[in-house]
Amino acid sequence: MKTSNAVTASAPVNGQQGNDWDSRWQKKMSDIAQALQASPVDVAALRRMAISEGGLLTDEIRCQVWPRLLNVPQHILDQDPETVERDNNKDYNQVLLDVQRSLRRFPPGMPDEQREGLQEELIDIILRVLKNNPQLHYYQGYHDIVVTFLLVVGERLATALVEKLSTHHLRDFMDPTMDNTKHILNYLMPIIERVNPEVHDFMQQAEVGTVFALSWLITWFGHVLSDFRHVVRLYDFFLACHPLMPIYFAAVIVLYREDEVLECECDMAMVHHLLSQIPQDLPYETLISRAGDLFVQFPPSELAREAASHDCMATTTFKDFDLASTQQRPDSVLLRRRKQKQAALERSVAGSTVTQPSVARRFVRLAVMGLTVALGAAALAVVNSALEWAPKLDLFP
Repeated sequence: MKTSNAVTASAPVNGQQGNDWDSRWQKKMSDIAQALQASPVDVAALRRMAISEGGLLTDEIRCQVWPRLLNVPQHILDQDPETVERDNNKDYNQVLLDVQRSLRRFPPGMPDEQREGLQEELIDIILRVLKNNPQLHYYQGYHDIVVTFLLVVGERLATALVEKLSTHHLRDFMDPTMDNTKHILNYLMPIIERVNPEVHDFMQQAEVGTVFALSWLITWFGHVLSDFRHVVRLYDFFLACHPLMPIYFAAVIVLYREDEVLECECDMAMVHHLLSQIPQDLPYETLISRAGDLFVQFPPSELAREAASHDCMATTTFKDFDLASTQQRPDSVLLRRRKQKQAALERSVAGSTVTQPSVARRFVRLAVMGLTVALGAAALAVVNSALEWAPKLDLFP
């Protein structure tokens, strides 16, 4: 039984209001309902809805759609959570400490009794998943992901969804060492270099590394964002996409802050401090769209050699996940949108009088960001099915 209705995001997190959004909100609600009622369920359409502006809109919709995005069978969703034995559990003490420190992750004003009950459920979910999957190892920050699912879908569904997520998208983070987590972080700089070599070179000169993005990655930004609406909007997006999408979103945040970064003193401590303090007023819809563009433009297979010489487990397990979820790929959504934006961008650049190379590069970057806002939702809306694009993207090295 769901114990909390922590958030109902009935409008985009960037605050668009008015009759135009009301109309699109109603249309999207109708499209989601139609996809859920289809036989079989139109998971490709649900992925488009999760990626496009506003995400999945409400917690009630997420309760229905998130299981579809993770391909969790109904019989597993219907199972009641098993009793968890806490005594002599090797992870219990650390989990308890982390959960006790998670007060800010609960809605302000929630009665203490309700919050304490949810914290007990949070502990049980984590211990239950770890007990059923002894190959998984708890890490600090895991509870930030689990609490998001608990607040949105309740204990029963959260248990099933977190278990599936932990054995696929989060699998690298749950190794006994941080080697695979570091490997995923290694994708960050190659993405930044391809988009903005100046920012990349500045960060390299400052020797800032990528540790500033660690908490972003391993909590899916749940630990660093104060507004729960922003967190669940990102979860909609990440659940609909490849497991490495969070690192693309991290790169987009750095790129968005280009001016701040380049104006900072080129010192490791100074740059690390700047980047680790994530702004709370980011243009989330713009950045989500841009992250999708970069994923299609620079897929993991293209970056793998620079990131490391071996595959990370997230992409390896995603192959198995993909085989069981052939209609759940977001790639055609992102590809179609990028093609439309690229055509519009080429027309804009062709009609401009910019001649200096540095100015031209700046113009292109700004134009891409502008087109993301202008065309993102519209381009998504005209994509009829993820299966219409027959060839599959070569996502893996």
